[in-house]
Amino acid sequence: MTHTRYAFVKAAWHADIVDRSLDGFSETIPMDQIDTFDVPGAFEMPLMAQTLAKSGKYDAVICAAFVVDGGIYRHDFVASAVVDGLMRAGMDTGVPVLSVSLTPHHYQETDHHNTIYREHFVQKGREAAAAALQIVEAHKALA
Repeated sequence: MTHTRYAFVKAAWHADIVDRSLDGFSETIPMDQIDTFDVPGAFEMPLMAQTLAKSGKYDAVICAAFVVDGGIYRHDFVASAVVDGLMRAGMDTGVPVLSVSLTPHHYQETDHHNTIYREHFVQKGREAAAAALQIVEAHKALA
């Protein structure tokens, strides 16, 4: 019997916040079932997700990033490209690709905001773990 494996991709941009999602995820899914991968930013996640999904090693790929509004169009462009790319990676490979990518419109690098978003990423990691378990179980039931 093979154990379920998960790939967890984390964007390094705002890693102090993004990495908290793995903390929440690993509360439910043991770390010995998770391989972690770091990429520079959110924009690099879809290709990594597709590569990992195509490898045949993973039952699901989870991607986490924090895309903040820097006051220019890039925020919306990156957020849209990332979500579309992650969906495409899952659709093209048949492997579930889940997003823990948050795109707040109002973020400032203050202690207050950093604390709020760190805690929020832990919760989103927990939610991703629950979703991963559910979708992997559904896929296995179809096999």
